[in-house]
Amino acid sequence: MSHILIVEDDTDINNSTAEYLRRQGCLCSQAFSGTEGRRLWQAGGIDLLLIDLMLPGLSGRALITEIRQSSRTPVIVLSAKTELSDKVELLGLGADDYLTKPYQLEELWARILVQLRHASAVPTEVLLRYRDWVLNLDERTLTAAGQPVNLTAHEFKIVELLAGRPRRVFTKQQIYEAVWQEQYAVEDKTITVHISNIRAKLRPSGTDQYIQTVWGIGFKLAE
Repeated sequence: MSHILIVEDDTDINNSTAEYLRRQGCLCSQAFSGTEGRRLWQAGGIDLLLIDLMLPGLSGRALITEIRQSSRTPVIVLSAKTELSDKVELLGLGADDYLTKPYQLEELWARILVQLRHASAVPTEVLLRYRDWVLNLDERTLTAAGQPVNLTAHEFKIVELLAGRPRRVFTKQQIYEAVWQEQYAVEDKTITVHISNIRAKLRPSGTDQYIQTVWGIGFKLAE
């Protein structure tokens, strides 16, 4: 059973669409603002999203941008705008399809089936989550509190190591040998410098304090 999230502030459209999709055997969650849509999306388990552009709270464009920072879950935009430039912009933003209002529910269902088939044919992304961090292990990318963080390859490996065992304290030697795959040199400052650089890059997202120094031992993630 596919789980579809409908983010549409028009109550009649939202309810009629949800009712129709439930008759097709779908599980539907309904949101009537962008902010509510984001909350339901973050709860997980969504297979496809239908998103209106003009939403109270968080706009449809902003919501799509946030989703695309960590996921390739199919998104179909529902909008009254008919200009080609609007459609091109939305597809460039990360939407998978675009349906102009008013639309026939049968056409919407056909488009949903296409996107679900495409999604099932694509290997699922491997994501590692820790608090407000989302690490995409396939793309080697990190988003922190919804913000992309530009890490070097070694910095990403350090974050991945810590996030994979958040309660464990890693010594500098363990981190170095796991990331660089070579023997650690005594009194080497490499790890300290890299941790400092990672924290600086995380600071705009407010998650730099996630990495804690365990004095005399090494580093771990805050619980």
